[in-house]
Amino acid sequence: MPTLLVLQQVTLEAQEQIRAAAPGWSCIFGKAKELDPQLFREAEVICGWSSIAAQETLGRDVPLRWVQSWAAGVDKLPLELFRKQGIRLTDASGIHPVPMSETAFALMLGLNRNIQQAVRDQSAAVWGKGGSFRELHGSTVGIIGAGEIGRQIAKLSRAFGMTVLGVRRSGQPTPEVDEMYGLDELDTVLRRSDYIVNILPLTAQTRDLFDEARFGLMKRGACFINIGRGATVVTSALVEALESGQLGSAGLDVIEPEPLPEDHPLWSMEQVILTPHIGGASPYYDARASQLFINNLALYAQGKPELMRNIVDYNSEY
Repeated sequence: MPTLLVLQQVTLEAQEQIRAAAPGWSCIFGKAKELDPQLFREAEVICGWSSIAAQETLGRDVPLRWVQSWAAGVDKLPLELFRKQGIRLTDASGIHPVPMSETAFALMLGLNRNIQQAVRDQSAAVWGKGGSFRELHGSTVGIIGAGEIGRQIAKLSRAFGMTVLGVRRSGQPTPEVDEMYGLDELDTVLRRSDYIVNILPLTAQTRDLFDEARFGLMKRGACFINIGRGATVVTSALVEALESGQLGSAGLDVIEPEPLPEDHPLWSMEQVILTPHIGGASPYYDARASQLFINNLALYAQGKPELMRNIVDYNSEY
């Protein structure tokens, strides 16, 4: 009887659906630290991951063949070790478009309407009416990493009367984006965009992608939004661009490092909004991730793993 470990907290209803998707399997639910280590060495499928799972499975002769990540980003997982051991990895991409797109627009609108200053004034009981104000309407947004989240941002951007430029690795067009470019044409998009929304995953190709040179290509006074990965941006270059006025503002849900040191200049910049990596947070997150896993599990149990959604390509690292 094959063994499945579910390390994520799922509802009782989801547990029943998981059992139904894999009839004849031993389905075990619990936190990694509470489970017998032997169970990890017997598992063919693990939903979730932990240091204990790594310790008990990697580099060992175990039956583990598939790991379902509960997150969209997989840059913190041991991808090369998974590859070497023949372990298939699927991520949770596709469950984030709604909260992530709303976060991107919350940051853009907040910065445009000077909400961060209004909140500071409210805390100080000050009726301040100063500040500069912008409109999204008629501007151009460059969506860097125009996958499923990017497509949702593009839909909202059009509703606000914006021209939408997109960058994705394939360069393949999508109906929601007015003009799509490949990653090798990133600089063209940066030069044209009033707002740059970074949703790129962290890979060897994207690490430190936004450096001093690329901030220098952007329109003076542009707004930079990062809801992807902090390490795709050289933080010191970002600070310099904000201090010089090359960037007019920045909305940052991710940053390198996280959290920032208490004395970091980004904390006190009036043209910056920082949120603590909560862009994908939603009351529906676990339900969506559970359903994704259940659908994948049914295919795996039927001997059709190649049909599962969100199989990570170890070469591209996402």
